[in-house]
Amino acid sequence: MKAKLRLILSILICLGASAGAYWWASSLMDSVYAYHSPLKNNPPPPGSPVGNPLTTRVIFVLIDGLRLDTALQTEVMPNLAELRQQGAWATMHSQPPSYSQAGYTTLLTGSWPDINDGPALNLDYDDIFTFTQDDVISAAHRAGLCTAVSAFNWFERLIPPASVYAAYYTSGEDHYADLEVLEAAFPWIASGEYHFILIHLDQLDYAGHYEGGPIDPRWNEAATRIDQMLAQIVALMDLAQDTLLITSDHGHIDRGGHGGHEPITLIEPFLLVGAGIQPGLYNDVNMVDVAPTLAALLGTNLPASSQGRVLTEMLTLQPEQINFIGEAEVNQQKLLVEAYLTAIGSQTAIHPNAENVAAYQAILDSARSDRLNSERLPRAFLAIGLAFIPAIILYTRRDRQLLWLIVGAILFLGLFNLRYLILGNWTYSLSSVPSADELILFTSSSAFIALLVSWLVISLRLGSFRRPPLEAAQLTSNLLLVTIYLLALPVLWSFTLNSATITWTLPDFSSMFIAFISLIQILVVGVFGVVLLGITAGVSKTFLFLRSR
Repeated sequence: MKAKLRLILSILICLGASAGAYWWASSLMDSVYAYHSPLKNNPPPPGSPVGNPLTTRVIFVLIDGLRLDTALQTEVMPNLAELRQQGAWATMHSQPPSYSQAGYTTLLTGSWPDINDGPALNLDYDDIFTFTQDDVISAAHRAGLCTAVSAFNWFERLIPPASVYAAYYTSGEDHYADLEVLEAAFPWIASGEYHFILIHLDQLDYAGHYEGGPIDPRWNEAATRIDQMLAQIVALMDLAQDTLLITSDHGHIDRGGHGGHEPITLIEPFLLVGAGIQPGLYNDVNMVDVAPTLAALLGTNLPASSQGRVLTEMLTLQPEQINFIGEAEVNQQKLLVEAYLTAIGSQTAIHPNAENVAAYQAILDSARSDRLNSERLPRAFLAIGLAFIPAIILYTRRDRQLLWLIVGAILFLGLFNLRYLILGNWTYSLSSVPSADELILFTSSSAFIALLVSWLVISLRLGSFRRPPLEAAQLTSNLLLVTIYLLALPVLWSFTLNSATITWTLPDFSSMFIAFISLIQILVVGVFGVVLLGITAGVSKTFLFLRSR
């Protein structure tokens, strides 16, 4: 009777773990998609313009997905190489998530994804929401400047429509879509009536996703076509009075894809050339520096939620202009930090001697860390308890069978990761995920195969099929419980760092992703494991019946 109760309890634990994993994984991803900045409903107010324009107009060419190494290949992008010799050039750094919508929002608001309130993950067109934080195009509109955007239609949803005087949006992503984007933008450039024009070219990102990525020859072919388009744009400009900005929103992993935390997806080329620019190779910059630098070139206010700085070293500024910009940055940062501290309920004091962007960002980062650490401590105690209690139970009941059950669980992990990482060429990040459905299907099938093989190996090694059905089923259930326990450890680690779901701040995406695929594996192990448990008992019963005859 005791053995039956233990088996029933084991089955209930497996099914309960599966149900919990399903709920947790669904809630976790839903919370990331639904994430909003603490500043969503209380954005800091825009300040005053930072001075007179340094240029007649700015043409911002955003080359979607352009990797830094591709931009540096002279044979692939010779026109870009020539422009580099004339302009201010630097390596730019971004932060996870390295998705386009997050990158667009960071570039135009000057604030990181945690604060800028843009989508953390790419949303479907109808679900995209308009900027709630101040952006450089809205700042230009308030300053009476004429703005235009020719781009992929995500921008239509992101940018406040009242801030754009002329627009062309396409649902296409390939070379032909880029030709249409250019065709719409050329008259605006030629007319001289527009002070800020955003041109978004998407075919390189298309090559990354659908044509084999940077390791495929079609990637460089797309980069060369874009380079030729740059030459066409420059031909319509007068760089003695116009300014050209060229950069990207993210990179790509070698197989194509982005969204994760891989270093190659988080560095981009940055080039300013033309009026108001001091040519040269400069130290690395951050993506959040783009919007405030554009504001200085256009003579608008600094975007109110900007966490970046004006790249004054790249601009032709007089000392008094630099001082004025510095004062504007301090005022803008003070309002931002005050709004953020209020939004997260922080008691952190603003030091009266804070004098620059770095000082205010240190205050903001400290307040965020203080709240995170205060929340992580109780979660850590809970996670440690949940991790050690099963470990202690296993230790007190240690025997030879337990050793083989642990071997079976480790075999499961090895087989799963062999198929996932080596055979499937997936990464432990969002970058290799074509879609949520494909991730779930591939992870589930890998877990099922790994479970089937590890169950069969351990069942044969322990002679489960020659034992009484109840005992055989209990061995299988023990294998399932040990496997679920090992899979739960990265989930508990992510829980400690990020909480069960995402609320007021973005997660550590690397630990969150591993926890997510672990939850999918727990779901598979729990559900299909119970099926294998029944098969074990059935085979055992059949074997004993045949042996008795």
